Amino acid sequence: MTLPSTPKIVFLDRETLAPAIRLRPPAFPHRWEEHQRTAPEQVPERLDGASVAVINKVPLREPVLERLPDLRLIAVAATGTDCVDTAWCDRHGVAVCNIRGYAVHTVPEHVFTLILALRRSLLPYRRSVEAGRWQEARQFCFFDHPVLDLHGARLGLIGGGSLGSAVATIGRAFGMDVVFAGRKGDTAPADGRLAFDEVIATSDVISLHCPLRPETRGLIGAAEFARMKPEALLINTARGGLVDEAALTEALRAGRIGGAGFDVAMPEPPPADAPLMKLLDLPNFILTPHVAWAARGAMQALADQLVDLIDAFEQGRPFNLVAGGPKG
Repeated sequence: MTLPSTPKIVFLDRETLAPAIRLRPPAFPHRWEEHQRTAPEQVPERLDGASVAVINKVPLREPVLERLPDLRLIAVAATGTDCVDTAWCDRHGVAVCNIRGYAVHTVPEHVFTLILALRRSLLPYRRSVEAGRWQEARQFCFFDHPVLDLHGARLGLIGGGSLGSAVATIGRAFGMDVVFAGRKGDTAPADGRLAFDEVIATSDVISLHCPLRPETRGLIGAAEFARMKPEALLINTARGGLVDEAALTEALRAGRIGGAGFDVAMPEPPPADAPLMKLLDLPNFILTPHVAWAARGAMQALADQLVDLIDAFEQGRPFNLVAGGPKG
């Protein structure tokens, strides 16, 4: 698994990394080309003759991939690889590598930012103070919105891995009862996990940390919202497609759950008439623009690992392979 003597490396969507983030050059002779953004119809021309494609969210599917005979490596500048036709790459020996471990601190911190803001009604209280409610109060404080502690609350995690495990560690530090869910439909999960339905029904906070795959699309829908506690929070920093957004809208508008904090949507960016955009008037819903991963240190670690992937592949010792070679 080595590259031609002077391979062409093309980064199709450099704009997905902040301008302040430095991408060091690979440690071997190469031709580097980058584009701030790339429309789907521009992909074949820009990757013509390329040995390495660097992408974050630009889709690479079979109709495009079969037009790129020189392609040897797709380096995904993210953990999720749902934008790549990995099955095609497996069949044709094109390696696909992703980034791992870079967000193990920043994403869990964002998760708890959302949880704390919602459990303690920070946004409603801020709005009330801005509206002059405190000045009108007859006592030193007022109790217009609920304030709930994390200590003693159950945190249900759907998806483990490094991010789920890091969220669990923080949750335990707060004194939360942390449980992991088994696969949906598995009534007797192993490894100390609880049945998916039990986690849905008994958790005060549910946080998603699983990849988007055909079997996880719409993982949380109307049936799950109906089983949740009335004060339960749903936190999603994973992928927008994991949640039926129409069902979430109905659950929040009807007061079936306590609130939701999302850092992802489907699609991204969401159009103005998307379900999540119509929830922004609610005091118990927070939407951030897919920035849980984007702390400066984490983003630089991602950029460094991205170049490490390319260097390692050129040296014949690829790592973080998800297609085109041994997985791991």
